[in-house]
Amino acid sequence: MTRQLSDKAPGLGWLSIVRLGFVQASLGSIVVLTTSTLNRVMVVELALAAMIPGLLVGLHYGVQISRPLWGHGSDKGGSRTPWIVGGVALLGLSGTAAAATTLLFTDHFWLAISAAVVSFLGVGIGIGAAGTSLLALLASRTALHRKPAAATIVWMMMIAGIVVTAIVSGAWLDPFTFTRLIVVTACASVIALLMTCLAIWNVERATVPVDGPPAAQRLGFRQSLAATWADRDARLFTVFVFVSMLAYSTQDLILEPFGGLLFGLTPGETTQISGVQHSGIFAGMALVGILGSLFARRKPMILKGFIFFGCIGSAIALGGLSIAALVAPLWPLQANIFLLGVANGAFAVAAIGAMMMLASGGDGASEGMRMGVWGAAQAVSFGLGGFLGTVALDVTRALTGDTPLSFAVVFGLEAGLFLLAAAIALLIKTPARSRAPDAMPSAYVVPAE
Repeated sequence: MTRQLSDKAPGLGWLSIVRLGFVQASLGSIVVLTTSTLNRVMVVELALAAMIPGLLVGLHYGVQISRPLWGHGSDKGGSRTPWIVGGVALLGLSGTAAAATTLLFTDHFWLAISAAVVSFLGVGIGIGAAGTSLLALLASRTALHRKPAAATIVWMMMIAGIVVTAIVSGAWLDPFTFTRLIVVTACASVIALLMTCLAIWNVERATVPVDGPPAAQRLGFRQSLAATWADRDARLFTVFVFVSMLAYSTQDLILEPFGGLLFGLTPGETTQISGVQHSGIFAGMALVGILGSLFARRKPMILKGFIFFGCIGSAIALGGLSIAALVAPLWPLQANIFLLGVANGAFAVAAIGAMMMLASGGDGASEGMRMGVWGAAQAVSFGLGGFLGTVALDVTRALTGDTPLSFAVVFGLEAGLFLLAAAIALLIKTPARSRAPDAMPSAYVVPAE
């Protein structure tokens, strides 16, 4: 056994971390078509009530409440690679099937609804299985001092995948047809699966966990879950993730219909609007990295500051969208959405840094469980946020008969949620210094409390 393990690295190198980033990019490329573009098509081109795609997307998030179970399975299991590849394959197949249901809605409404429900359930299971296992692999095979930087790299590559897919698919979707939507989604899914297989190949087999007990000696599911929830910082961070992601996701399903109904944008143009937002997220993450490198050593509270001011900036940008709804089409929509993305990216990358630090806490053997708990909190909030956003829009439109006012009200509610998330962020303790601080970006280096 000693000779067998001697050829294996004790943790992931930077090249392997970047390769895993391509897996996350693959996940993002399929999700942006399934939850953003398909949502807009259902609301605008098919003239369905906004709560129908809201309920479908909420369903795929609801399935992901079982993420802690998958995370624990990754902690106990012998290999995470099959979960990752299988999850991406199921995600791509289900996403393509969901796009295909658009051909049924005109003449076979209930058949289309039934097929869409099955498809979105598959989307949720695929994302949960692949995403949780990927984060567990990163957490268990990455040295502590590399975890914040590794999480940032992987997250930024996911955003890059979303941006590229949104821009390229947006160009191919016009002139729009339902058949073209299916073909574009299928092609994106095949590319994502091939990229995942190439990226993950031999990564897990060539490394060993950096610390923690062997899989067979780890805690049972209930004990591991109880230990995670008993940790004050882990529990508080779960609440922050839930509230901040609820604020973010409430606009997720109404942003493209907003551009189509009030600004007269085509499906391809609203898909590209989604790309503009994610470009802003990418820029916000990069900005945090640069400022952190300059000031983190002199200002140890900068990590919490990025989280706080990112939430405040998101609230301000959503306030701008409320005004945009009332003065459309005169408002500079793309600039406003880009600024929203920058603020979202700033708080997200700082939160990811805190997440990877906190994942190393506790017994040092529950990275998958902790990632699963936080992933479940995010999934539930995304499901509720997307659905509640569409319901709030439909109800307000029914009560007032005023579409611009309805959008303004919903965006204003989201801004309030971000202000609440900012208040919660102030209660989270700054993560302790890594064991090897000099090897990680200074944006994440803070003195031990």
